[in-house]
Amino acid sequence: MTIRMTPYILSRVNWQDPRHDPIARQFLPLKSIMIPDHPKLVLDSLHEEADSPVKGLVHRYPDKALFLPISVCPTYCTFCTRSYAVGADTDTVTKASLKPGRRRWEEAFAYIENQPSLQDIVVSGGDTYYLTPEQIRLIGERLISMPNIKRFRFASKGLAAKKAGKAMAWHTHFNHPNEISWISEAASQRLFEEGVMVRNQSVLLRGVNDDLETMSALIRGLADNKIFPYYVYQCDMVKTVEHLRTPLQTILDLEAQIRGSIAGFMVPSFVVDLPGGGGKRLACSYQSYDQSTGISTYTAPAVTGRDKENKVYKYYDPIDLLPGLIASRGAGD
Repeated sequence: MTIRMTPYILSRVNWQDPRHDPIARQFLPLKSIMIPDHPKLVLDSLHEEADSPVKGLVHRYPDKALFLPISVCPTYCTFCTRSYAVGADTDTVTKASLKPGRRRWEEAFAYIENQPSLQDIVVSGGDTYYLTPEQIRLIGERLISMPNIKRFRFASKGLAAKKAGKAMAWHTHFNHPNEISWISEAASQRLFEEGVMVRNQSVLLRGVNDDLETMSALIRGLADNKIFPYYVYQCDMVKTVEHLRTPLQTILDLEAQIRGSIAGFMVPSFVVDLPGGGGKRLACSYQSYDQSTGISTYTAPAVTGRDKENKVYKYYDPIDLLPGLIASRGAGD
């Protein structure tokens, strides 16, 4: 993944101990801590391109679609699930770039307008913070004009929005309480006063937020700033981030420990975005989970089409944390 960090993100890093800093761990890839990719990993692990009827529009759920107007971000997360498209080409990956362009956008809008079942559009990327105000207005007004669209949301690590006239929300992305500062507090307060719903989507990351104290502090910090914790994702199977993935059991344990300790309406859904395009499922809704092999299985009854009916999806724990391998390493010590 290309490296890009804003001055704000750089300012949140503890440069006295950057190697162990949770912010640096998310955005600065170090070869010294990387481990081999899982053998089941593929570049587009969620099969977004296969579920795209037109370029830059993922239609997986019956009433919701994902519109990708842009494929650049102010800051690049090393664990980006859309690394097949986001950022500049690297030595190992030629990106399926999604450059902003009216012609491509109009093809997506035409598809949305001609799908009566579509009611909810997620506008993401890349990061919609990189869109100009005129582009955001154009996208918003086009969606507002469509009778079938009832709700839409912009996804960004930045906090900025405008009134829309329909159910509109801003989805942001904090993974660690240290990312919250007076700047983000002021922005979230301004949006709250303007009546804009702000929700947060976090990714569970080894060594960043995979312990009870940190995840609880993050959720409470968001709630204190009028940001609703929406999702905590199991880390997707992305190239060169195996060292950041956790076993499924970690997210299951965190949910069990957090639920009941924080007001229910502020507890996020702990989910797995299923490899192979099965969409998001509650982590605890697995059909089977064998910790010895690290394989969990799920079904997604609402996701059909493209031979997905009755399909069983598999998620794989990181190999280096399988119980047998840990035990053998301990015996070797």
